[in-house]
Amino acid sequence: MKRNQTLILTLFLTIISLLDGYAQKKKNNAPIFGEVVYEGKDKIYENNPLKEGEFYNPLLQGCYPDPAITRKGDDYFMVVSSFVMFPGVPIFHSKDLVNWTQIGHVLDRNSQLKVQDAGISMGIYAPDIKYNPYNDTFYMITTQFAGGFGNIVVKTKDPFQGWSDPIKLKFDGIDPGLFFDEDGKAYVVHNDAPNEGEERYNGHRVIKIWEYDLEKDQVVAGTDKIIVDGGVDPSKNPIWIEAPHLYKKNGAYYLMCAEGGTGDNHSEVIFKSDSPTGPFIPAPSNPILTQRYFGDERSYKVDWAGHADLVLGPDDKYYGVFLGVRPNEKNRVNTGRETFILPVDWSGEWPVFENGLIPMGPKLKMPEGVTEVKYGKDGFFPNGNFVYTEKFDSKDLDYRWIGLRGPREDFISFVKGGLQINPFATNIKEVKPTSTLFYRQQHQNFSFTTKLTYQPQSDKDLAGITCVQSEAFNYVFGVTKVGNDHVLVLQRTEGKGMGRNRQINSQILASTKVDLSKPLTLQVKANGDEYEFGYAVAGGEIQNLGGKVSGDILSTNVAGGFTGNMIGLYATTSNDAIVK
Repeated sequence: MKRNQTLILTLFLTIISLLDGYAQKKKNNAPIFGEVVYEGKDKIYENNPLKEGEFYNPLLQGCYPDPAITRKGDDYFMVVSSFVMFPGVPIFHSKDLVNWTQIGHVLDRNSQLKVQDAGISMGIYAPDIKYNPYNDTFYMITTQFAGGFGNIVVKTKDPFQGWSDPIKLKFDGIDPGLFFDEDGKAYVVHNDAPNEGEERYNGHRVIKIWEYDLEKDQVVAGTDKIIVDGGVDPSKNPIWIEAPHLYKKNGAYYLMCAEGGTGDNHSEVIFKSDSPTGPFIPAPSNPILTQRYFGDERSYKVDWAGHADLVLGPDDKYYGVFLGVRPNEKNRVNTGRETFILPVDWSGEWPVFENGLIPMGPKLKMPEGVTEVKYGKDGFFPNGNFVYTEKFDSKDLDYRWIGLRGPREDFISFVKGGLQINPFATNIKEVKPTSTLFYRQQHQNFSFTTKLTYQPQSDKDLAGITCVQSEAFNYVFGVTKVGNDHVLVLQRTEGKGMGRNRQINSQILASTKVDLSKPLTLQVKANGDEYEFGYAVAGGEIQNLGGKVSGDILSTNVAGGFTGNMIGLYATTSNDAIVK
């Protein structure tokens, strides 16, 4: 009996050892990405160098949309939308509104963010961040279109130290915002559909307000009230009144909202009341911010301006952060919706964005008392043209690197020579977590270069670079195996149709055999709408593969949705870029 037990134990340990060996072999075959160099080189920055006392606008280049901002003492905190990016809700800190540091993400763990099966433009919409001085607490409230959440709130005493798990809020709609009144009361405002049977046209929305119970962290049932129906002028059927923020100044309440939809007709409008629950009267000078009146002949185009939030600056003057886009020469938006800022004149009854109704420029004067731009220094975000080099030599991954639908830590390892990506059996077209580490495109003219060490074992294995606007619109540029050969392949994917009727069509644009005995250099670069993919063997010159290809599928205009192009270090064991 004892001998049988010994044999069984020996057999069990042997099986475990074999499985461990197989797993280690698979892991050892995982691709390793060496140094990554991203270089942005837009002509607008070359032609507009900063002079003393100036800083660049946008504040945050690339897909950092729907900003909201708050202040505690001399500290400013700003958050933006993240959709299914993981971690979610990037949070930034500043002392002067010019120089910003990313201090992390508000939603950084699985219990807070459940976007594993959500399309790329689902997930987290339009976060709002507010500091409540009456209980010394920060709140972040948002809509999470995933995981059965809906509208949620999280909170913290210290934004540098992480946030609570989400509290699910009992109301529908999107774009919630919090307001804390001087009498200790709290309110939530948000976008919602009209009452049942009262929708008059497509895009008809309302703004509602609820009382908010700070002890229970929940809206008070039965207190909801519509305070704006349709928009500024209901007779003109205004569309998509949304992103509301409530403020108090000189005893009056101001409700600021986006109107017109987050596109060419986008704008910011303002209302006023003697009570937080209305009635609210629109300003006679609405909109107070828009870029919709200007043609395509501008030398520097900023469009879609709106979705704003106000804060009192370090010079005791108001400023507004808002989203905007910078289209390329074909009027396509590949860098996504970005975060801009303008000073706000609130010396009279109504706030107005200074120069928010004329074509915007790439530079602004710094707030009084701010003397230095610190772009790219000491952890501050870069701006303008810059070179960002990532050596992957620290286990504290830079916050600019993100995953999709799941934690980065599920597929990355820091190893000698760089970053190892342990591939999932999921490709980039699937609505699942992918083993891809992404960096946002931040310039119209850029290059992104990396070195890859890899030995694919079959045509199901692939590793390389991907450019992704969505699961249905992307490029894949990677190494796979075809027979006994290692082959570098460029694939273009473009969706046709919408929703369940969408067909995803993929095409191999080019392929070539490559020698993988030494690290392979891979590069994607763009000059406006023209993208090029290239490679170099054994440290040689970069060679183009596939010629110049259109960036159309990497634009919001063609792909739809709310994100910008993301450049990914990609690996999969479910490759479908098959060379026949």
